[in-house]
Amino acid sequence: MSLVPPASGPAPAPAPAPAPVDLVGPVVDWFDEHARDLPWRAPDRTPWGVLVSEVMLQQTPVVRVEPAWRAWLGRWPTPADLAAAPTADVLRAWDRLGYPRRALRLQECARVLVERHGGRVPDDEDALLALPGVGAYTAAAVRAFAFGRRAVVLDTNVRRVLARAVDGEALPAPTQTRAEVERARALVPAQDATAARWAAASMELGALVCTARSPRCGQCPLVSSCAWVAAGRPGDVHAHRRRTQAWHGTDRQVRGRVMALLRGSPVPVPRHVLDEAWPATPQRARALAGLLADGLVVEVAAGADEAPAYALPG
Repeated sequence: MSLVPPASGPAPAPAPAPAPVDLVGPVVDWFDEHARDLPWRAPDRTPWGVLVSEVMLQQTPVVRVEPAWRAWLGRWPTPADLAAAPTADVLRAWDRLGYPRRALRLQECARVLVERHGGRVPDDEDALLALPGVGAYTAAAVRAFAFGRRAVVLDTNVRRVLARAVDGEALPAPTQTRAEVERARALVPAQDATAARWAAASMELGALVCTARSPRCGQCPLVSSCAWVAAGRPGDVHAHRRRTQAWHGTDRQVRGRVMALLRGSPVPVPRHVLDEAWPATPQRARALAGLLADGLVVEVAAGADEAPAYALPG
């Protein structure tokens, strides 16, 4: 016989789930007041100009990109202009933006745009992803910033904002996860115009306020609802998985020195002159071989009794 008394009435209704915090409204309002006046955001921007800016901004700060972007668009305002340019001129114009393979990919991209798209940047995601040097982030950014379309724009800045505001973590994991992408997708507003504005606003917030090292929480529109602030701003739980990128003494530095020497020379540079960039060592040989393999440098034919010389391609 059961000792539990029968229920006297209907079971109580479960407590309603808490309403999701509105991230979009406060961040977009903040952006309307604090957005930087950048040329690739101007009303007269072109999709090509947006694409160029996104390629240049990969791993390079805005302060270095802006003058280079203006000079680049002044010289090659359309994909057809860049496609027809000598590759050596393209690499010289890239100058010290870093990672010069991006310049080669951008010119390859321009040629594909001319050959397959009539010299125009497409707004279709699959067509963008098929372009040389265009990955998921760049395709989404071009759709949002050039065409005002709804897209999941998830760069380092946006990842950091969402990791703090939603997950309560100091920094996102070193490697982007599928769950992270889906979380970001769920936050993107349904309407194209609002979604594109949210993409730009959340990125700007991460760049100017919710920075990696010294976040200005007192200036953040999300400070009252930020899970990381509410948790007492805990440390980075992923710190043990991060690797710092060295520069001095690395192959990247050697490659940069060699490229700088070749950019500044109107004629091919003999191998012994490379000593001005970096002494002849196994490291320099390795760096030079990598530049040749990447198509950033070509070896110029020399006579039987002459040492080989090197130049920019094209």
